[in-house]
Amino acid sequence: MPRILVLLLALWALAVPAQAETIVSPRAASVSVTVYRAPFRAKGPIDRDWPGGYALITESRTVDLPQGESVLRFEGVAEGLMPETAILSGMPRGVREKNRDARLLSPAGLVDAYLKRSVTLRRTDRKTGKVTQQDAIISAGPTGGVILKTAQGYEALGCSGLPERMLYPQKPADLSPRPTLSVIATSDRPTRATLQLTYLAEGFDWAANYVADMGDDGRTLDLMAWLTVANGGVTDFPDAQLSVIAGQPNKQARRAQPRPTGGPLRLTCWPTDVTSTHPKWILSPTEGPPPPLMYVAAEAEDIVVTSMRRTEGVVMAAPAPPPPPPPPPEDVGDLKLYRVPMAVDVAPNAQKQVALLRQPGVKVERLYAATVYGDAGSQSMTLRLRVQNRKDDGLGLPMPSGRVAVFEQVQDMRLLAGEADIGDKAEGERVDYDIASSADVRIAARVSAQSRKSRNWAITLTNARPFAVTAEVTIPHDIAPRPADMERRGNGWIWRTRIPANDKRTWSYTERLAR
Repeated sequence: MPRILVLLLALWALAVPAQAETIVSPRAASVSVTVYRAPFRAKGPIDRDWPGGYALITESRTVDLPQGESVLRFEGVAEGLMPETAILSGMPRGVREKNRDARLLSPAGLVDAYLKRSVTLRRTDRKTGKVTQQDAIISAGPTGGVILKTAQGYEALGCSGLPERMLYPQKPADLSPRPTLSVIATSDRPTRATLQLTYLAEGFDWAANYVADMGDDGRTLDLMAWLTVANGGVTDFPDAQLSVIAGQPNKQARRAQPRPTGGPLRLTCWPTDVTSTHPKWILSPTEGPPPPLMYVAAEAEDIVVTSMRRTEGVVMAAPAPPPPPPPPPEDVGDLKLYRVPMAVDVAPNAQKQVALLRQPGVKVERLYAATVYGDAGSQSMTLRLRVQNRKDDGLGLPMPSGRVAVFEQVQDMRLLAGEADIGDKAEGERVDYDIASSADVRIAARVSAQSRKSRNWAITLTNARPFAVTAEVTIPHDIAPRPADMERRGNGWIWRTRIPANDKRTWSYTERLAR
């Protein structure tokens, strides 16, 4: 071989970079998950399909890095990972590039990977059991169904009336069974590194659920709160250090991020009839039958990919006694951090409940409340339970927003008295639980006289109960003259009075009208 050609080949070998080695980190050695509530969800249940909050996830992983450039794949990250927030520390020379691999190994992911490529279609005759195979090309899919091109023409998968499967030559190299983040890094020498991966991920949420048991004296209640954490993704976080953040941090809106390609196939077939006989048929896709079993025929082994349906009405065993509540919350700026004291499993597509607080013997005031909105006849007042969030009253803790269920003991039965939503409450704030409307304690407000400058009101409160009750009426008017013995709350005045058993109270005032 001429020397010039040998020299050119040597120079070309130096100029062409070697193929970067791929290193796979299948799982994290340890993980912590801090969940933030869904922005603007002041009340209501958590979205079960895709929770609207997010989480800050920190993972510790140990990897063996080769010398030179390598592609490091972190499998098992959260499904809703925001790649722009990912921070990787511990790399010898940092990270040159990072990518969120959004394609997953699943029935839908396989169809997407083999679009416009050849597969084998296998069918089984129901009567004879004879199996036939033929080549096919996936022309469209996986959204809305799968269209195949065979020697007989175009047809939809799952619509022939025969059991059928698609066989793939091999598993696509770029499909991972779990969400993956890949980075390109460089190391001066082979080394074992302990890395810390931190990122934000969508698809999480949490809520506080309170249970209040009224005492026999009607003046105290035992307050219990559960912390419900939801993980809407497909990634499991076993033995995680779990925390939640109460409050609303300033989070700017971002563009919608598509979820990774994956999940079961949803096949739709056109009914075996003609549209002229059913003019009112709706042409939008409908829920199809359960997806068929699909698998990949690889050289070494068969990789089976199936889909699972969420089952409803599962009978659950009686829960174990609740664990001790977590330690008091910590300050994070103006927010509150609640830590779960033990490691827990944050399971995929599931909700986890742990004890948030337990405060027995909290002082409570029972009263009836109403607001004067206009001239109206007799109306029911609302039973309100008022708790002062103070240590002297048995509480004195930051209380995140949530829903409370109030129970009362009636003879030997524990019955639900009502439910209410509350917002975030700081220590020292008043907490009101508006439980239910009362048919026995009522309010009637009417206008007795009116001029250009003022309006005269008469309010009557009636109590048909066999004991005295406390009433609190909010009057959102500018009263003239301004009352000296009434509480000013917001833009209204609070008329507070005691109504004897089977009796009534009346009060008249003058509203000053705007000029």
